[in-house]
Amino acid sequence: MTEAPRVPVGSALTGWRKSSYSGGGDDQGGDSCVEIIDTHPSGIPVRDSKTPDAPALLLPAAAWSAFVGALKRNPAETAAR
Repeated sequence: MTEAPRVPVGSALTGWRKSSYSGGGDDQGGDSCVEIIDTHPSGIPVRDSKTPDAPALLLPAAAWSAFVGALKRNPAETAAR
C-alpha cells in the first residue's frame, strides 16, 4: 500500500470545514475533529483540527467517498474499531 501524498502545511490552505461526524461539544468529543476541504483540485485534504499547522493527508476523491460510504453503511462497526 502506498502512502497518501501530504499537503506540506495544512494551515496554508483555506476552506477547511469540520466533518459532520465530529462531536459538537466537549462531552461529545468536540475536540476530536477531522477537517476536510471539498474544493481542492487534486483530491480531498484531511487534517486533525487539534494540529492545524501539521501536514495534512491528500486523499483521492474516490478513496474519501468510499471511506464516508463505509461509515454511513456501518456506523457502529466502524466506531468499534
